[in-house]
Amino acid sequence: MRYFDLHIHSAFSGGQSSIEQLASTAKELGYTGICFSEYFQNEQRLKELKEEIAKVSRKVGIEIYLGFEARNAKELYNLAKRRRMFDVLLVHGGDLEMNRLACETSEVDILTHPENNRNDSGLNQVLAKLAAKNNVAIEVNFREILFASQRTRSMIEKSMMLNIKLAKKFHVPIILCSGGISHFELRDPQVVISMANQLGLELNEAKECISKIPEQIIKQSKERKSDKWVMPGVKVVK
Repeated sequence: MRYFDLHIHSAFSGGQSSIEQLASTAKELGYTGICFSEYFQNEQRLKELKEEIAKVSRKVGIEIYLGFEARNAKELYNLAKRRRMFDVLLVHGGDLEMNRLACETSEVDILTHPENNRNDSGLNQVLAKLAAKNNVAIEVNFREILFASQRTRSMIEKSMMLNIKLAKKFHVPIILCSGGISHFELRDPQVVISMANQLGLELNEAKECISKIPEQIIKQSKERKSDKWVMPGVKVVK
């Protein structure tokens, strides 16, 4: 089975490990591909990141993709305009306004940790329906659980369980990610699957959330870069 982790931060974007360290560790753990989530600075920096990723991908022998994470509405607007220049568009979740913007924007691939720093899950039926309509995947972030205190961890897990129920009810894609900022924070896919199983996903569902669903996101990203692409579900046919 092909496993993917589409939310990893390298030293380029506030992480602690190099792209090569993270890629090498991910390959050892059994991942087929990973995506580095960066913060957009300028197009020159984008070019440098693409060159570094291509070099490391060839050296390590693992698929590496480039994603950008929007932290506010302005960043999301600017990244959506540049959508064909990179592979994955993520939105930093937690703030209710950003959660809503992510769910209603068809260019977005992943809403990361919607429950972040909240007393609720960050999602409701309205947002779940929007996410389903626009094919925005809801992330279950392993790092949020890993580094939370015992009391906070219980609240986070409760919120994640609620979001999983909502996603399953309204057919919203769910994606499992490490959210790692260091190669020491990456986890074996089987560990992540087991965690997701405890949060309410069946084993086969959990496996799809770290294999089939991220692979579909990558496939759609490649289609989006084609000249024939118009919008999700619409392309030029000659």
